[in-house]
Amino acid sequence: MQLDIYQVDAFSQQVFGGNPAAVCPLTEWLPDEQLQRIAAENNLSETAYFVPREGFYELRWFTPEVEVDLCGHATLAAAWVLIHKLADAPQVLRFATRSGELRVTRNGDELAMDFPAKQPERCEPPAGMLSALGIETADVYGTDDYIVLLDDEAQIAALKPDFARLKGLPKRGIAVTANSTRFDFVSRWFGPNVGVNEDPVTGSAHTSLAPFWAARLGKSLLTAEQGGQRRGQLRCELKGDRVIISGHAVLYLQGTIYL
Repeated sequence: MQLDIYQVDAFSQQVFGGNPAAVCPLTEWLPDEQLQRIAAENNLSETAYFVPREGFYELRWFTPEVEVDLCGHATLAAAWVLIHKLADAPQVLRFATRSGELRVTRNGDELAMDFPAKQPERCEPPAGMLSALGIETADVYGTDDYIVLLDDEAQIAALKPDFARLKGLPKRGIAVTANSTRFDFVSRWFGPNVGVNEDPVTGSAHTSLAPFWAARLGKSLLTAEQGGQRRGQLRCELKGDRVIISGHAVLYLQGTIYL
């Protein structure tokens, strides 16, 4: 068996930026074990698979260790492949996922993803989480991730987490965020629980970060940057209970998987 594979750098206008995702178009689903083994072999934070149906696509995402409920950058990468490498992609792409229906719209050179918004609520951090991040004290909020609010964006860049101590926390991951002089906010995201110590740009985290910062800044349209050594840029617009997350993508490689 041979499968096409694409590696796309999402949330970037140039290769070696943003967040790389593998995308494998399928005609029918392979066994889950095989999908997971391919994702482990790719060894990227996410591998996206999609299968065409009448009027929509079934879409799934796998880290090297687990299948996840939502992934923004791999959705952006899958949409890019459908638009630029496969024939007759519609203006609005509809994806059926474990998080419900997601839509991606072409907006010039950008792709705009329509995701459900999540409202963070103040919570107590688990014992040892802040010290494992190298932080003495901070306000902490929660959705499916912890959101750790810092005062200075320079603190974000300087973080050197102890990933072994962060593994096993009761939520998916940890987004550490701060206001920025160059963007409305910046962040980094750590997810040892799902086999990704640090994800360069996490679209799904912005379903929580965008409502969080929209409330703090009193604005619905926000610019954001995520990452440490490798970074990507996003535009987020809050529309009621939805977040429109927009970004660019660029192809890094195209090849064949032999099974």
